[in-house]
Amino acid sequence: MGEIKTKQTESDVHEFINSFASTEQKKKDSFELLKLMQDFTGSEPKMWGSSIIGFGKYHYKSDR
Repeated sequence: MGEIKTKQTESDVHEFINSFASTEQKKKDSFELLKLMQDFTGSEPKMWGSSIIGFGKYHYKSDR
């Protein structure tokens, strides 16, 4: 079986947004969306790989 390529990291979500968002409006929108997703999921935001923000974990199982 192959290795999972996208793994949860200890990178800071806020630092990622600050480096990614090129305008103040994009930063404001990004942090508002971050808060909305955190409130909805009840989970803290975590970085997955170098460019994915995730909320929580779920292990999918198949019949195989």
